Amino acid sequence: MKLLRFGPVGAEKPGALDSAGVVRDLSDHVSDIGYEQLDDSSIEKLRQIDLQTCPEVDSSVRLGQPVSNIRTVVCIGLNYSDHAAESGMAIPDEPVIFMKADTSLAGPNDDVIMPAGDCKLDWEVELGVVIGKTARNVSIDNALEYIAGFCVVNDVSERAAQLEGTGQWVKGKSQDTFCPFGPVLSTKDEVADVQALDLWLDIDGERVQTGNTRTMIFSVAHIVSYVSHHMTLRAGDLIPTGTPPGVGLGFNPPRFLAVGQKMSLGIQGLGQISQTVVANA
Repeated sequence: MKLLRFGPVGAEKPGALDSAGVVRDLSDHVSDIGYEQLDDSSIEKLRQIDLQTCPEVDSSVRLGQPVSNIRTVVCIGLNYSDHAAESGMAIPDEPVIFMKADTSLAGPNDDVIMPAGDCKLDWEVELGVVIGKTARNVSIDNALEYIAGFCVVNDVSERAAQLEGTGQWVKGKSQDTFCPFGPVLSTKDEVADVQALDLWLDIDGERVQTGNTRTMIFSVAHIVSYVSHHMTLRAGDLIPTGTPPGVGLGFNPPRFLAVGQKMSLGIQGLGQISQTVVANA
């Protein structure tokens, strides 16, 4: 099932995509798509809804974050060997973990705000994993059981704050609008093999990133298990799992975003999202 939320910021309603790609309003069946609706039994109840009986939503309506009330965003860095190489960093022996503030979350097609002052704004297409139930010290063999579904994430990064000065990754990743994701939450039954998905990202129509999740250093199951041994994961937690090569930092010379530029990105079977860079008001 492809779950989503639609409507103005702060007033989103629950919805789903039908088999024809039409947005349907689920408001008569569920109050929201949030952490309380992500366990297997809740998703199964949603799956039983006849979407053709649900009101059709105009295609011009804004799509919001497909999951509300996300409490934790746990990111995995340098998870593609060729991206580590272009970043000038060693291939890690274990997953690199950092956080993004939950205030960085945004809808899939919302604008990305350029921070004030000198900055080096960069792009990163990533597979997002949404947790469906509490995961603590889970094994790799059982890790996929704790996943509700998958989505497309743009791990927008400001490289000066991330890598220069005190070099703290979290402050280069956590500005408002720096984590747009969606367009839907594709439940895990929609994805036959999560380690065989193509990823791509364009800047103003130019393809700059291509990759496939088969080249991840650490698999999705490995990541969920590993993170669960260092912190308790809860329903609704979002895990962006790393980016393939082609980020702006990796170009020679580096290329960074300017106001007015558009990022378009997608993952096989999960959909496409896009954001335009706007000036800080």
